[in-house]
Amino acid sequence: MLLLAGQAGCGRASQTAILTATPTPIMTTTPAPSLPSPTPTEEQRRDTAKIPSLQDTKPPSTPASSPASVTPAPTTAKEVRSDRDRSTSLRATAQDLRSLVQGNNAFALDLYQVLTNGEGNLFYSPFSISQALATTLAEARGDTERQMLHTLHYELPQDRLHPSFNSLDREIASRGKNPQDDDEHFFQLNVANALWGQQGYEFLPGFLDVLAENCGAGLRVLDFAGAPEEARARINDWVSEETEEKIRDLLPPGAVDGRTRLVLTNAIYFNASWTWPFDGKLTQERPFHLAEGGAVEAPMMTETSKDFYGYANGAGYQAVDVPYSLGEMSMIILLPDEGMFHEFEDSLNDEALDRILDDIEIDYVTLTMPLFKFESQFDLGQTLAGMGMPDAFGAGANFSGMTGTRGLRISKVVHKAFVSVDERGTEAAAATAVAVPTSGPTKEPIPVTVDRPFIFLIRDRATGTLLFLGRVMNPNH
Repeated sequence: MLLLAGQAGCGRASQTAILTATPTPIMTTTPAPSLPSPTPTEEQRRDTAKIPSLQDTKPPSTPASSPASVTPAPTTAKEVRSDRDRSTSLRATAQDLRSLVQGNNAFALDLYQVLTNGEGNLFYSPFSISQALATTLAEARGDTERQMLHTLHYELPQDRLHPSFNSLDREIASRGKNPQDDDEHFFQLNVANALWGQQGYEFLPGFLDVLAENCGAGLRVLDFAGAPEEARARINDWVSEETEEKIRDLLPPGAVDGRTRLVLTNAIYFNASWTWPFDGKLTQERPFHLAEGGAVEAPMMTETSKDFYGYANGAGYQAVDVPYSLGEMSMIILLPDEGMFHEFEDSLNDEALDRILDDIEIDYVTLTMPLFKFESQFDLGQTLAGMGMPDAFGAGANFSGMTGTRGLRISKVVHKAFVSVDERGTEAAAATAVAVPTSGPTKEPIPVTVDRPFIFLIRDRATGTLLFLGRVMNPNH
């Protein structure tokens, strides 16, 4: 989730990504210290749209020359949006989509290397975080824009980047549309975006056009200045609802205040059964060996029906690709050899992951792995600044594409994620079908026993997008 604040207040979202990961991004921005600001042109003044107060029922008057007319949404007087529809006809080229996914995944692994400086389990949604930051990027200018593009590994120009995000978002949202007709298999994926603006604050219609055309979103009106706690509660309720109540209280007390002008939320919820569910009768307590030595007893589930999984065995690791119902998405388990976890983890980047995924082939596998459930929460402001985009959080921030002036900076990026893995499948809040040979096994299945720290990721098989990423150091925590 991204929170933006300004002296007069305005903003765009940077992530308070909630992973349930909200996994949803929200960005808060606080006003930057007073700096000489470029004087808006007369055209910018004419093209500025003012968010109506909560009591307003009439559309704000804007000159005919405005790039977009901003009117309250037809369903509620508490939302304003551009009169433009979400673009569905202009799809990104295959090359642009690959570039976007590669950038997202490279950023995901960069962020992983920073977050693993701490101890214990870890889980987050890089897809949710990237979406929130990209929304803010749309209105960044100058050095702020250049730093964000570099940190997020985006090589596409803005006029191709955001249509590509639009295409990718709609592609991911299409998953799970052909459910199987039985109670054992299920698939649910919700990706939702919402923007919350200060009533009476002025945004350029061009900003609202970008939201409408590429996100299908408008601005929901709240009174951060007069009732920040009520506004915070409203946003938290939305996040909870979008993540099936797995992500609650995303924004802690004090996260928004009278200076907040815009909050951008992105929520992602995933709940899917395995293609081949584990037999709960075979689950039993077994030792799970900790990285620092010693072991804990943990419930371990086993799949013994000689099913087909993607499998790779490389120098210092094993990898297993475990498909979810419908085969559109899967969990990749990266199991370093005993005593090699930290060495393997330190070497993991997007290029190393690509090599591992390229080596995966269908094979017969007997898989034993722990049940686990935990939650992670981060304030990513300092982390992202240290990764190469400090201007977005400092006095030199330039998000003038939102308002025509430089008075905003990102003050907070909050991310919260939840994951639960059991015999039936995976539930997480923040795909290519498996080809199964028709002939029977010609050799004994390969045993893979996940009884020590491991890394896991949930990805969309068709696009290669990493939706969630994490590690399990102790399944009992």
